Amino acid sequence: MNTGVQRGAIAAVQVLGLAVWFSMSAVVPSLRSDWGLTAGGAVWLTASVQFGFVAGAVASTGLNLADRVPPQRLLAASAAAAAVCTVVLALVADGPAVAVPLRFMTGMFLAGVYPTGMKLMASWAGSAGRGRTMGVLIAALTLGSTLPHLIAGLGSLPWRGVLLAAAAAGFGGSVIALVVVRLNPHAAPAAPARNPGYALAMFTERGPRLANLGYFGHMWELYALWTWIPSFLLAASAARDLPGSVEVTVFLTMGLGGAAGCLLGGWGADRFGRPPAALAALVLSGLCCLLSPFFFHAPPPLLFAFCALWGAAVIADSGVFSTSLSEVADPRYIGTALTGQTAIGFALTVVSIQLTPLLAEAIGWEYAFLLLAPGPLAGALAMRAFGRGTAPALRGASS
Repeated sequence: MNTGVQRGAIAAVQVLGLAVWFSMSAVVPSLRSDWGLTAGGAVWLTASVQFGFVAGAVASTGLNLADRVPPQRLLAASAAAAAVCTVVLALVADGPAVAVPLRFMTGMFLAGVYPTGMKLMASWAGSAGRGRTMGVLIAALTLGSTLPHLIAGLGSLPWRGVLLAAAAAGFGGSVIALVVVRLNPHAAPAAPARNPGYALAMFTERGPRLANLGYFGHMWELYALWTWIPSFLLAASAARDLPGSVEVTVFLTMGLGGAAGCLLGGWGADRFGRPPAALAALVLSGLCCLLSPFFFHAPPPLLFAFCALWGAAVIADSGVFSTSLSEVADPRYIGTALTGQTAIGFALTVVSIQLTPLLAEAIGWEYAFLLLAPGPLAGALAMRAFGRGTAPALRGASS
């Protein structure tokens, strides 16, 4: 099998399959008028997906699905099921009472798309180039997650049309997964028996524990920023009547900027080592959290540049954590380890997503993202320790 074709196909599935993730966030402005959606309702439309993802990841971990089921089939079925949930929502939902349960189910099925894609991508990469390969995967996730903002910003579709377009992308990803994607035949053998306890047992091992702690700090910041950056920009626009579409700005800065950051982070992880690449991204995104109040009032070009830099930094290290864990975890349970990592990480995102608008309501969007700064700081400390105590062969630095 052609390695390049497989990597490209897995990345394409992530772009298309994950388009449904933030599809509701992209249409919240329309729902405020159509449904009379409150700020609390908007929070739950996003948080329910995160809760669903955690539930799906926990179930997948408990059953060792990523290590016991052919991953390309799990990937295809999960992408299709998430798309079906989105179609049903677009056709029948008339308020949060129907939408929130459907978004929860969407999140459950997405737990079979992202972690499974990580296992598949890792199987097609040796240690020397794994950072760049995982960077491609996370770049695909970034583009897929922000794609609905582009659809909403450039087109004239009603909100139901935006959801149906995102669902169509998800179905396309499912077809690619089923027809093209395969696990590398030279990958580690499937887990010999169910061992859901490994998702917790890995924390007794120094390498997996520190890689996970770095990831958790990163996740505290990432999804809260992705969820609420449109509100931050809308508030900045209202204060100064900024030109242009907020949705397109989000896609360009968080989507394209984020994809570029992922590729750069993956290259840095292979060139300089996993810990230095993660540290650089964590420190830079943490500084962006702290500096966000100053750029809230910056001229539009400077605000755009700041958001693009932040969009690149906040996601540049994501693939580094997945790469690090895949190299220090028990090779029989890599899928379980990665799924367990994402389950806990996404549980943390629910907290930061809920708290950010509460802080914004109390002190304004200008200062709301200060709440996120402790995450990258804690992650940086964990990865600094990881770099000091991990064998050079597992740090990923090229010779």
